[in-house]
Amino acid sequence: MTTPMLIGLGLLVLMMLLMVVRVPIAATMLIPGFIGYWLLASPEALLAHMKGVAFARLSVYDLSVIPLFLLMGYFATQGGLSRDLFRAANAMIGHVKGGMAMAAVLACAMFGTVCGSSVATAATIGQVAIPEMKRLGYSGRIYTATLAAGGTLGILIPPSVILIVYGILTEQNIAKLFAAAIIPGIIATIGYLFAIMWFARKYPEHCPQAPRQSKAERIAALKPVWPILIIFIIVFGGIYGGLFSPTEAASVGALATFIAALAKGELTMKGMQESFLGTASNTGMIFLIFLGADLLNSALALSQMPAQLAQWVSASGASPVFIIVLILLFYIILGGVMDEMSMILLTLPIVFPIVIGLDIYGMDVQSKAIWFGMLILMVVQIGLIAPPVGLNVYVINGMAKDVPMAESYRGIMPFLVTDFIRTGLLVIFPSLSLWLVKFMN
Repeated sequence: MTTPMLIGLGLLVLMMLLMVVRVPIAATMLIPGFIGYWLLASPEALLAHMKGVAFARLSVYDLSVIPLFLLMGYFATQGGLSRDLFRAANAMIGHVKGGMAMAAVLACAMFGTVCGSSVATAATIGQVAIPEMKRLGYSGRIYTATLAAGGTLGILIPPSVILIVYGILTEQNIAKLFAAAIIPGIIATIGYLFAIMWFARKYPEHCPQAPRQSKAERIAALKPVWPILIIFIIVFGGIYGGLFSPTEAASVGALATFIAALAKGELTMKGMQESFLGTASNTGMIFLIFLGADLLNSALALSQMPAQLAQWVSASGASPVFIIVLILLFYIILGGVMDEMSMILLTLPIVFPIVIGLDIYGMDVQSKAIWFGMLILMVVQIGLIAPPVGLNVYVINGMAKDVPMAESYRGIMPFLVTDFIRTGLLVIFPSLSLWLVKFMN
């Protein structure tokens, strides 16, 4: 006899099979969800549910923050702000061993403050940095790996679209999630800089030194960067100063970035059109994935699989930290076959109740939710650069077609080591992500 639990497992298997044959990711969740709801409830119940599911999801006010932060990143890209960031960082440290690679990482970190997308950060800084690093004689191994890893700072450093989605799904305060991500983002940046320093010392032939720029050249390179600093202060100063909500901050940030890009004289009519079309396209994709995940998760809820899994884990007697580590390993493996947005939308309704039910370091529910959000962010970021399907590596490798994929993955290994160390530190010391949150009301 077919049980609801078996149907739930069958839905996940069907989803994986659809992914293997390259069905669009929204449909890979929508189709099993449709079938599962039909079997577990009734055709009439399915139609009644579908009648309101789109409005229930897309009418959520907080979701408007996603297209606004995406638009902010597009304006920054089209306005040439990414080029200014790389040139400024390169002027300051480009003359040290591996300095231009370090400059690319710093540029990615700074660009991450106005762009909540990992792939967009990697591709945008890559357009500027790859020609310069090739010209100086950097090897394909180091510059592709540096830009792929550096791009992940786009989702580690607020604003982060992934964190926004996590906050909406788990009903957590987005401003607090942004605050919790600041210290891990700084640790990630420092870790990547150390990885480059190690690589440059071990393989100096891969990282030639650039000539030191004069004081006047460095000052001139820093001048164009001030608009990004002002935008960062306006957006996050406004959020934590209580002037406006994250959604309002996103609209203010998009407007400020638009004005800065116009003032530079590089935002053309074509650039504006590409910004709006790109934002609309990406927003539509994200929202369709939302709808597919909502229907599939509703079907899984009817199967009682998430609740039974939570009960089984609670009754297992295993150490809570051990369970967290297993969940993180599961996410790292899943990141090899799924994009980060789909992975979070699909798994959080199953995994989150399990985590909240654990007694971890005596933390309250909100602290556990925020801490786990940072851990999710870490492993999602690992999935973006880890073999065999690191999306950022594929994006950068596509921009540097003369570099073999194997070389890019060889270069990515020192960065992955720092990622695992950082994730381990966050598991052992939750205060690394919760310390700044304590200062918020």
